[in-house]
Amino acid sequence: MNSTPIVPAVLEVDAAEASFSPNRRRDADPSLDARAHASRFFIDGNALPARWQSANRFVVLDTGFGPGHNFLATWHAWRDDPRRCSRLVYISIEQHPLTRDALTRAHRSSGLTALADELRRSWPPLTHNLHRLSFDDDRVELLLAFGDLRAWLPEVVAEVDAFYLTDLPADADTEIVATRLCKALGRLAAPGATLAAPQAARVLRAGLMSAGFFVPAEPRDDAQPRVTLARYAPAYVPRRAPSRGRAVGSAAQHAIVIGAGLAGCATAAALARHGWRSTVLERHTHIAADASGNAGGLFHGIVNAYDGLHARFNRAAALAANGAVQAALRLGAAGNAEGLLRLETALDVAGMQDLLRRLALPTDWVQALSAPQASERAGLALALPCWFYPGGGWIDPGGLAAALLARAGELTELRTSVDASRLERIASGGWCVLDSNGEPIAEAATVVLANAGDAPRLLRASGIAADWRLDSMRGQVSWAPAARMASPRVPIAGSGYLLPAFAGRVMFGATAQPGDADPAVRERDHDINLAQLARLLGRPSDLAAADLDGRTAWRCSARDRLPVIGAVPDGDANAGRLDQPRFVPRVPGLHVFTGLGSRGITWCTLGAALLAAGITGAPAPVEAGLLDALDPARFVSRRARRATPARAG
Repeated sequence: MNSTPIVPAVLEVDAAEASFSPNRRRDADPSLDARAHASRFFIDGNALPARWQSANRFVVLDTGFGPGHNFLATWHAWRDDPRRCSRLVYISIEQHPLTRDALTRAHRSSGLTALADELRRSWPPLTHNLHRLSFDDDRVELLLAFGDLRAWLPEVVAEVDAFYLTDLPADADTEIVATRLCKALGRLAAPGATLAAPQAARVLRAGLMSAGFFVPAEPRDDAQPRVTLARYAPAYVPRRAPSRGRAVGSAAQHAIVIGAGLAGCATAAALARHGWRSTVLERHTHIAADASGNAGGLFHGIVNAYDGLHARFNRAAALAANGAVQAALRLGAAGNAEGLLRLETALDVAGMQDLLRRLALPTDWVQALSAPQASERAGLALALPCWFYPGGGWIDPGGLAAALLARAGELTELRTSVDASRLERIASGGWCVLDSNGEPIAEAATVVLANAGDAPRLLRASGIAADWRLDSMRGQVSWAPAARMASPRVPIAGSGYLLPAFAGRVMFGATAQPGDADPAVRERDHDINLAQLARLLGRPSDLAAADLDGRTAWRCSARDRLPVIGAVPDGDANAGRLDQPRFVPRVPGLHVFTGLGSRGITWCTLGAALLAAGITGAPAPVEAGLLDALDPARFVSRRARRATPARAG
């Protein structure tokens, strides 16, 4: 997407403004019942519920969410249908999202109070993201984008079965805008997709036809409301990029996941949400044994003046992580999701507040606190101002991994003490995982490598080139008896981190030493952690290295400090276009989820969701620009672009 943020404007409205027309904010009709309108124009216009009854998953795209009446009416119709599809995915874009309080007021007399209450409880911070909200035990998914429709439509990655043209740009009656809009809709349309648009302009009808939609003639009865109904029936269906293609049908719906750390357990949970079984292979005797094995870790977003790829992905990932952490806490995992403080060393509070205003980041996502305010929040004296993330916190990674496997339930089989040595193609076209003796361990059409730094080694052993390099970073954490040092109420991060006391001790750290393979817990590394602790608190500790215990582990990360998530590139297929990741050919059925570095807790939930979407063909939970930025093929594309001679001026 454009690097300039598309700032959502918070619009306070009441229920009278909830009616739907292409320009509902200019010509709202208080007498119009929104639920009846949604049923008459959009649900009936798209021949629902009949059309979703033959589908496993049905995808709706609504061009204007507003107070959500269309969504609630569709959700209600889905619930009431005994022959409904297994999963309903509803994608919507809204430039003027309501606040939670305004949403409550809009549904006081909507007739769907229970569903509206669930929507209100799940309502996200109004940040520029594609927010994923889940209902009815993950069978109903709402992908909600806040921002301009024309900017967001090209970023949606999905196959849409039904379009609700609720809200259109003010200039959609001009030929250029209408043509571009309709082209974007055609790109998203699944075969046979339908579309309903009340009071559609004539140029929009022409644009739909040029984009491959069949549009019947307008009704001649002026007493009837003018509604455009269309069906996607193009004469020519364009090829999809390899990483955006439809999922290969598999009756088994079974994947092998290699690695049972945070990445592997999150992948199993994400696949289970789509009804897929997984066999999780772990070389150790228990899950979360390597980089996921520390007693505690942080999750939070970041604030960046440019709000680039890293900031946007971290924000989206942290929002997704909060829900997974909350679920793990309810199952008894150690930790809390009551917020996190991150020290700011470059800006004063006024500069921090100016930055938040410029980025339009709401206070329920992040706040700028002075040193006294941060000290009060922490329960410890701090010398610097802090960013406070209300949705951040800390958790035991092992507890989170166990909760993710529990979420997958009976659809996941965990096999420990199994060391995958290489992969081999089998006659069916799927994969067989072999041990060091060449004996088969498991077979499936789909394999996910979630085994951190061992993924490139396993690919090479299988005769497949790994087109990315992962750096291994040794880290040592330290902990002291809780009786020997004060601990904060919420975790503090900056140059290092400090967690609240748990299990009778206080944990802090951590070192970062590339290329260091020493597994020993070293006193000199405790000294490094004590120095970081002093910088965090603005004063030295009276502890010495001899007073501390600790743990070492290795985390792996890519050179660009983003995870590696997606289908494995086919290094032997050099034909075709390589300059963009989405066009790079792939090894069929082989996927990777690695490079989480020190942000495994923050990244694993969203990363697994987008990986599962790619495997199953579901709509992506992040925008196209972020998909390309995380794609394993990004390294292939960078080399291809560097190898292309620059054009002569």
